[in-house]
Amino acid sequence: MKALGYSERGPIAATGSVVEFTKDDPQPKSGDLLVEVCGVSVNPVDVKVRANRPPPENEPRILGFDAAGVVREVGTEVTGLQPGDEVFYAGEFTRDGSNAQLQTVDQRLVGKKPSSLSFADAAGLPLTSITAWEMLFDSFGISEGEGSGDAILIIGGAGGVGSIMIQLAKKLTALTVIATASRSDTVDWVKKMGADLVVNHHEPLNEEVKALGIAPKYVAALTGTEGHWDAIIEMIEPRGHIGMIDDPTKINWQSLKMKALSFSWEFMFARSMFGTKDMDAQSKLLSRVSAMIDSGHLISTVNRNNGPLTVDNLREALAHQESGAAVGKTVLEGMS
Repeated sequence: MKALGYSERGPIAATGSVVEFTKDDPQPKSGDLLVEVCGVSVNPVDVKVRANRPPPENEPRILGFDAAGVVREVGTEVTGLQPGDEVFYAGEFTRDGSNAQLQTVDQRLVGKKPSSLSFADAAGLPLTSITAWEMLFDSFGISEGEGSGDAILIIGGAGGVGSIMIQLAKKLTALTVIATASRSDTVDWVKKMGADLVVNHHEPLNEEVKALGIAPKYVAALTGTEGHWDAIIEMIEPRGHIGMIDDPTKINWQSLKMKALSFSWEFMFARSMFGTKDMDAQSKLLSRVSAMIDSGHLISTVNRNNGPLTVDNLREALAHQESGAAVGKTVLEGMS
């Protein structure tokens, strides 16, 4: 099969940051699906892995942590799915990625693709939906339909995770949703996603939120957490909960104590990396997201399609992701 990977870590401008190569077709294990990849998306994790994790000695490392495609083979222990089914998923951190013609994936991580979306648009949903869902309902412990009188602040509301988290919070909870955005296009985007209120994260967030007369009980810190930490601690409601996905290096953890705050780190690959007994929770939630897309309760978060999966198109998509200016999700079609 053909695949795209990186042969040297570092900036996207490096010659080996995106290369095409061939390798043997992957073989599904007993609980795996073999999927023909028809759509992929890019994520911040692609940038982080390429920058920090050296490729194997003998061949490039295939990136890509979102995919939608068609099942071509199933392992001996697979149930409920068969060749010809259209699926979407975020894959695993320890396996080859989705930037290839074929990929194997554990069936417990796979949902039925939304029938109303193209493969590329469907590929924009899995990683971000899983991340947002796990933070809202697993980490924060919010029950569906609850949250009346409470608010959530989503820092980085126009990003991929923020875009779907706004929608999930609005459709499945009673929380007031405050999103951050700093440009006219991102303000318009988070309002389109359903945010009740918008504040500017380029201004002191504690002052921006204080002006609303609201102390959020939950803060989803999706980007720039180190710079916003003190403001978060000041604005959040006592006994509130902070969830984080980025990787700050200097955080005053003791500042959580005086307000008796809770903290959770969200990493959606944890279930698959450690083979948790509830791995199939990701399959179930993706199927739920798929049904909500098809019923019109959720909308696509894709804002850019870079065309077929080629070296140049993927490099451009990754550069756009790396620029920090991406709004919503950037996707690509499958390889020809």
